[in-house]
Amino acid sequence: MSTPAGTSAGTRTTIRVEGVSKQFHLRHDRSLKQLAISAFRGKDLGNTFSALDGVDLTVAEGEAVALLGLNGSGKSTLLKLISGVMSPDTGRVLVRGRIAGLIEVGAGFHPDLTGRENVYLNGAILGMDEATIGRRFDEIVAFSEIEQFIDTEVKFYSSGMFLRLAFAVAVHTDPEIFLIDEILAVGDAPFQQKCLARIRELRAEGRTLVIVSHDLNMVEGLCDRGVVLERGRMVADEDITSAVDRLR
Repeated sequence: MSTPAGTSAGTRTTIRVEGVSKQFHLRHDRSLKQLAISAFRGKDLGNTFSALDGVDLTVAEGEAVALLGLNGSGKSTLLKLISGVMSPDTGRVLVRGRIAGLIEVGAGFHPDLTGRENVYLNGAILGMDEATIGRRFDEIVAFSEIEQFIDTEVKFYSSGMFLRLAFAVAVHTDPEIFLIDEILAVGDAPFQQKCLARIRELRAEGRTLVIVSHDLNMVEGLCDRGVVLERGRMVADEDITSAVDRLR
C-alpha cells in the first residue's frame, strides 16, 4: 500500500480512504452452456452488488473509530480494504504504520499445523521475526489460555480457541493500527473482558483502532468517533454518541 503524507504534528493521518468503491458479482446456478457463452462474450450473467460506493474516510494517529451500520452496509468490506485483504475497484486506500487485526476468526492459520507452529506463522505474517516471536511466545500462549492445546493441530480447535490464539498473536505484534471485526462476539465472557482490557491498553498507548461491531454499548465506551454506513454509502461521520444514537 502507498503511504499518505502526514499532517501537522499530533494529527498525522494513518488511514486515508479516497473515493473507494467495491462491487461483488452474485453468481447464480447456470448451465455449462450458459457459462461458456458468458465467457466467450465477456459478459457476466449474474447480478452485481455494490458493497461500497464512493467512500471517503480519514483516520488520524491514535483515533479510535467505529464503523457502524446494519448488516450489508459495507462495514466489513471497508475494514478488509483497509487491511489489504481486498483491493478497491475504484479509488485508493493509503495506510501508514504496521497493521494487525482480527477480521476473520482463524484467518492466516493453517489447519494442519499446531498452535505453536501457527504462532510462528501468524507472527511472521504480521511482521515479527523469528527471534521476536520466540521471546514473546510464552506471553502469547499465556494470554491465549490454551497452553494445554498449543501442540495440537488447529483443525481440532473450536472457534473460541481460534479466537484466543489469533487475538493473543495480534496484540503482541506491537501494531500501530489495530482492526477488529465483530471478533469479540466469539468466546466466553471473561476472555471477552480480557480482550477489551487489552484493546483499551492499546488505545492508551496511542495506537489507532478501527472497530466493526453491533455492540453499541461497547463501541460507545471504547471509541470517540463513529462512521455510519448505509448500503455502501457513508451517511454520517461524527462523535461516537451521535453515531450510536442513529442506530438505537
